[in-house]
Amino acid sequence: MSYLALARKWRPRSFGELVGQEHVRQALVNALDSGRIHHAFLFTGTRGVGKTTIARILAKSLNCERGVSSTPCGECGACREIDEGRFVDLIEVDAASRTKVDDTRELLENVQYLPTRGRCKVYLIDEVHMLSSHSFNALLKTLEEPPPHVKFLLATTDPQKLPVTVLSRCLQFNLKRLPAALIAGRLRHILEAEGVAAEPEGIQLLARAADGSLRDALSLLDQMLAFGAGRVTEADARAMLGTVARQDVARLAGRLAAGDARGLMEAVADIDQFAPDYADLLDALAALLQQVALRQAVPDLPDAERYDAGLVAELASQMSPEDLQLCYQIAILARRDLELAPDPRSGTEMSLLRMLAFRPAGAAGGARAAGSAPTAQAGASGATIAAPQAPPPAAAAAGDWPELLARLDLQGAARQLAGNCQLMERDGSRFRFQLDPRAQSLHTRQQEERLAAALGKFLGAAVSVEIEVGGTDDTPARREEQARDERLEQARAAIERDPNVRALRDRFGAVVQPDSVKPVG
Repeated sequence: MSYLALARKWRPRSFGELVGQEHVRQALVNALDSGRIHHAFLFTGTRGVGKTTIARILAKSLNCERGVSSTPCGECGACREIDEGRFVDLIEVDAASRTKVDDTRELLENVQYLPTRGRCKVYLIDEVHMLSSHSFNALLKTLEEPPPHVKFLLATTDPQKLPVTVLSRCLQFNLKRLPAALIAGRLRHILEAEGVAAEPEGIQLLARAADGSLRDALSLLDQMLAFGAGRVTEADARAMLGTVARQDVARLAGRLAAGDARGLMEAVADIDQFAPDYADLLDALAALLQQVALRQAVPDLPDAERYDAGLVAELASQMSPEDLQLCYQIAILARRDLELAPDPRSGTEMSLLRMLAFRPAGAAGGARAAGSAPTAQAGASGATIAAPQAPPPAAAAAGDWPELLARLDLQGAARQLAGNCQLMERDGSRFRFQLDPRAQSLHTRQQEERLAAALGKFLGAAVSVEIEVGGTDDTPARREEQARDERLEQARAAIERDPNVRALRDRFGAVVQPDSVKPVG
């Protein structure tokens, strides 16, 4: 008993059955219904998005025995023969196997003859970009002035390789990658029609793995049914695809939020037992971080279904926006460079450690030493989120302002604002600052509120902040600037005293460029 693959069994046979590509469908339907049908069409797009399927439906619409329309009957002899791949006037050519100019000339010799069976003779040339330059020259004249009974339907995954002269003679339709949600909906429809039990998350995994290609999704579904003995489950889909469980990704994110280097390495070791796809692991981590960043920026956005809303909310409260952006950037760059690492696991481990090593100064939950024991609480989906540290005693605020600033949970523009302020007076919960006039552009209500919030968090009580522009000479930024200048002068003096530099100057007339001297550390 022969088995028909799902990708063939469920191939759309009319424009009404077509999934996605609304912009192409609407243009072709309008052209067919109005009778304004061009002689050459070019369909471009990645694999499995419907290029040849649309071309065959168009050929059927042109040759249906009931007349040219956007709704071929599907029952006449011409429609059935096109569906079965045996219609004599639909000439399908794989350009990848017929690249020589002689093959093209042989193909075009019969263009002048009338159709044998149908209304139009349709040439469907797949992967047309594979033709040689001489073959394109042979095709060009026919494309420019074809007989009225001939239509050319060209398909390619790489339109950039087509000569401009060919492109200019075709109506071009760029088919898009299909969204994962649309592919998942199509898979659910097919599984219901086939009477197959399926878990929603298993379907989602197949849809995401298809990467925009419905044909790939159906091929994966066929493989899944064989792997899972006729069922689609999340566990089987992950095992077949080599994807990482959501709770493992959540665990990694929790360790990142806690700054727990040992916990990160232990989590990777546990994941490694299942021989994961580390590129997929980095993708999944980046997707979770992106979801958390969205939650921070737009709290009222609808929650995504992929991760528990409680986990996302908890991570959003534990990680700063700057920290999230850094971790996300490192994850996607590590994903790109993974093949350059000695092995995928070590490349992933280094990228995770890099997220801790380069996080902004003063970020909550900074990287901990291997032997430290972070205080933690169990978060949703198995993630471990660092518990907030107890605020330092209020007496600490009575010290030097630069020392206090170094201990505040403050990043970005708000930290720059604070660094250019001099603490003039503190009266209980009221702080009065003077701002360096050079940094006046940093002073906004939002940054002032962030400074007040950081002070309040540190002191464990609400505070008020007043900032006025005025003459300042002892801001943290001024101190850092003076320290940098002192280190630079020391470095230049050290260069001048260096015996090797003196020897080069005396013997070769060498000159030290002052701007090229940089202090170390």
